Amino acid sequence: MTDFLAPARLGQLALPHHLLMAPLTRNRAEANGTPTPLMADYYAQRASAGLIIGEAATPNAVGQTYPDIAALHTDRHTDGWRKVTDAVRAAGGHMFLQLQHGGRVSHPATTGLTPVAPSAVPLPETIFTRQGHLPAPVPRAMTPDDIRATVADFASAARRAVDAGFKGVEVHSANGHLLHQFLAGNTNRRTDGYGGPPEHRVRFTVEVTEAVAEAIGAGRTGVRISPGGTVNGIQEDDTAALYPALVHRLRDLGLAYLHVVRADPGDELYRRLRADWPGTLIGNPVLTDLTTEAVARAAREMLASGADLVALGRPYIANPDLVARLRRGAPLNPLRERYLMYVGGADGYTDYPALADR
Repeated sequence: MTDFLAPARLGQLALPHHLLMAPLTRNRAEANGTPTPLMADYYAQRASAGLIIGEAATPNAVGQTYPDIAALHTDRHTDGWRKVTDAVRAAGGHMFLQLQHGGRVSHPATTGLTPVAPSAVPLPETIFTRQGHLPAPVPRAMTPDDIRATVADFASAARRAVDAGFKGVEVHSANGHLLHQFLAGNTNRRTDGYGGPPEHRVRFTVEVTEAVAEAIGAGRTGVRISPGGTVNGIQEDDTAALYPALVHRLRDLGLAYLHVVRADPGDELYRRLRADWPGTLIGNPVLTDLTTEAVARAAREMLASGADLVALGRPYIANPDLVARLRRGAPLNPLRERYLMYVGGADGYTDYPALADR
């Protein structure tokens, strides 16, 4: 069994261990999406992660989900992210950046724009805006021109990410956002080449990934998926056929990695995806307890199941020195749920103590 604290590799990157920091939306950017100095502090505190996958950044204005979400489609955004990567690099860390388009998970009260989606199917729940939680609007079904423009926006954002100092990007095709909305039958009711059977519904994710890989190199490009996920009103009736079809289309591109959300070593589909995927697979395990013992056990089980690297979310939120704590068997800080999103500021963000602060 691989020791999760042993050195690892991701392509050309030498990593100090197998534990990555998963992308975590925290709503601490400026209103226009520019990363803030507080964000630079937050990520630099966590630079001991084997690799930080930075929080979702939108590749265009209409893709913004909630207020104060980071973006990457202007020079100001690029400059802001460069300050973040500079801080992490100075602290000895590496970063990828997740690129995410919210699709129907958006609101004109936040963006001033009508959301777009594969089909005109609204989110079946309210969405957070600066005016509080509001009913989700009916999105506009994307035209072929919209699709081509969005693919180009992802590629442009990827180039900006590399210019800003990121080692690569993660294409977000999970958790009920735009690319996942194309995958799922309840949000994709199209009758053209992007809808219908699984082989058609994976097309948009494949085209975005191919465009990003062409823009910055396949070795700098990862993809994140959440098979069977129901976040943001997603319903997959054909998960067992959908994701093998997607992996079949992606497997020969030479990508940096496939990142599986809520990976379950005992799940038959997870085992099949591991067998079908020829490259690096990152497993994001389900954690019910945020204790030193539970996190260590989940990491060991993830690697034993065939994952090459392990991505952790909430443990890194509350523990900027997570690896040091696991190495020493020290207790973990409790997570303060109230400060996860929508509140802004340092509380529950950069004020979690490290062991050295005790």
